[in-house]
Amino acid sequence: MSFLSFFLGEKKKTANVAKERLQIILAHERSGRNAAEPDYLPDLQRELVAVISKYIKINPDDIKVNLERQDNLEVLEVKIELPDSR
Repeated sequence: MSFLSFFLGEKKKTANVAKERLQIILAHERSGRNAAEPDYLPDLQRELVAVISKYIKINPDDIKVNLERQDNLEVLEVKIELPDSR
């Protein structure tokens, strides 16, 4: 968010806000401990279900969140099965 848009009250796009939140979460986890599975993943999964449920009916079991680590690389994988549009 730029300095000017802050004062003009320009709203951010939802995708950008979500991206920034994920970046903050990942940065926090990287600087913290080296757990096998970070404790924020279940919360992240619940929040994704809540947001997607606002737009379509979805089964909470259809969203999987996984974090894989290899050397200095971390990959956050989010799998979402959407119901047929029929």
